[in-house]
Order: sequence, then structure tokens, then C-alpha cells
Amino acid sequence: MVGFIQSFSGARLFMLVMNCNRRPISVCGRAVAVAAVLMLPIVTGSHACGQQPAAAQPAAGDAGPNGPGLVPNGGLSTSNANAGVAQAATGVHPLQPALDLAQQGLVKINANVRDYSCTIVKRERIDGKLGEHEYMFAKIRSQPFSVYLYFLGPDSVKGQEVIYVAGHNDGNMLAHAGSGVRAMVGTVSLKPQSMLAMTGNRYPITEIGVENLAKRLVEVAEHDKQFGECDVNFYPNAKVNGRICTCVQVAHPVPRRNFRFHLARVFIDDELTIPIRYEAYDWPQEAGGQPVLLEEYTYMNVKTNNGFTDADFDPKNTAYKFGVK
Repeated sequence: MVGFIQSFSGARLFMLVMNCNRRPISVCGRAVAVAAVLMLPIVTGSHACGQQPAAAQPAAGDAGPNGPGLVPNGGLSTSNANAGVAQAATGVHPLQPALDLAQQGLVKINANVRDYSCTIVKRERIDGKLGEHEYMFAKIRSQPFSVYLYFLGPDSVKGQEVIYVAGHNDGNMLAHAGSGVRAMVGTVSLKPQSMLAMTGNRYPITEIGVENLAKRLVEVAEHDKQFGECDVNFYPNAKVNGRICTCVQVAHPVPRRNFRFHLARVFIDDELTIPIRYEAYDWPQEAGGQPVLLEEYTYMNVKTNNGFTDADFDPKNTAYKFGVK
């Protein structure tokens, strides 16, 4: 999944732009690039450009006496097995059904989904601080892997646009701010995995999208299958933004260096057979405490096979505001 580039203060950016008048061009270019990198975020969505973001609709129950994300909103669990016991009895790791489901979904995505639009709602914990929800409209195409993002909210990032096309633009992403002083920088070109582009992000834009999410789930499941201490639950009839899903929950009760999370959930749309929400939690910070949210990504209003063309991922598209001629 992909992160977001943090907003850059208008005052500091203004100073950088003004200082460009007194510095050599090479220094000015680096300064402006640094400023622009630090002010842009990333994700996917299906509202028309300029539409106001919808309220976040998390898949799990609201935070309450039991803490956040502890009980999915679906039906009763259909399985709950401990690897140490179940694997010894059956020879099958409790993660295997989840792995099979993720692999089947990935095959269907590759076979049936050429492109899609959606609204991505993202929230990440960066340097120990949980950020606010961010909303984006996205167009994503599988071949060549292409991404167009328009930021719907919050206001600090609204109007920003990002384009990335594998093998084009020297392998860089193109981005610009939405309005205000930050927009003075114009369109900048950045390496997706560069230190500047990754500032304030958990993942680069090259990892965005439901296909990449499915791949990541397969990788995590294959990794965790090597170990025990794994509880796996399936919750049918869970809902994400009104869509009926199967929620697969994986929990590692005891912190180990082998495990990347304490508890993680993926919600697989029953009709589309693609993952449309992922959430992961760290272990409680104190005995008896609640899991700590690390990251959550929701793909809402997914519309597949729109027939996107190169024009949908071209910064010269007159419907966009990259200012490229």
C-alpha cells in the first residue's frame, strides 16, 4: 500500500521560492524539489475531481470499551485455530485457507481487472504519531502499471495531483500542489522511493492498489506460515462502505521479532473477490492495553474496467492541472 507526502508549511516554502532568486539554478532546483516533495500525499478513489470527501466508514466496529478494531462488524467467526495445536493435528497451518483465498483473489484480479477507479481512504502512523484520514480519487491501470491521484481532503492537501506510469517520465512520479503558496512550485518530478518522496510515507506509490495489496497479503501469509503462535478467524458478512465482505483476521498473541504486526485484517469483497480494506495493529503498549493502529487503507466505490487510455495518465491532459505543455 502507499503512503502520503507530508504538507509543507507555506511560510517555509515561500522563503525557499524567494531565495531561488538569489541562488544558482542548481541549488534553487534542489530547494524547490525538496519543498514540493514534502507537501504531497498519495492514495486511490472514485469520486469525480473536486467532489467533497465522504466520511470515513471503517470496516471494523467503532472504538469503544474494548478498544479499536477488536471486533469486526460481520457475523460470528467461522474458524479460530492455534497453529501449535491445529498444525500438529492436521498438518495444515491455520493460515493456509487465508493464503489460498488471497492467491485466488490475485489470480482473478490479474485475469479480469484491466483498470479501475476508486476512492481510497488512508490513515498511517508515522514516527509514532497517527495521522488523520486522507481521501483520494484514483485511476489505476494494470498494464503498464499506471496511477493518477487527485486529493479530495483534508483541506491541507485538497487539489493535489500525482501521476506515475511505470517505464515513463524517467521512472519518476509527477506531482503538484493544489492551491496557495505551495502551488507556486509547479509540477515536480521525483523518484518514487527516494528519501524525499518517502518522507511521511509508509509505502511508495509503486505499491498502491488492490493488486499490490493482494500480493502483500500473500507474502505476509507465506512468511508467517513458517511459525506458530498464530490465530486465524474468518468473519462472514462484514461490511465496508455497504459492500458485503469476508473478513480474514490474523493475530499473533505474543510479540516476536518474526512478526510484523499483532493483529491484521483484510476485508475481501464477496462480489468483486478483491481486497478492499486492510488494517494492522501493533501490540499494546502496556499490559491490558489496547492494540495500537499502525495503518489502514480502504478502497471505496471500486469501478472496474473503465477502458482507461494513456490520456488518463498523461500530465498534458487538459482535465488535469499539471501545467505541462
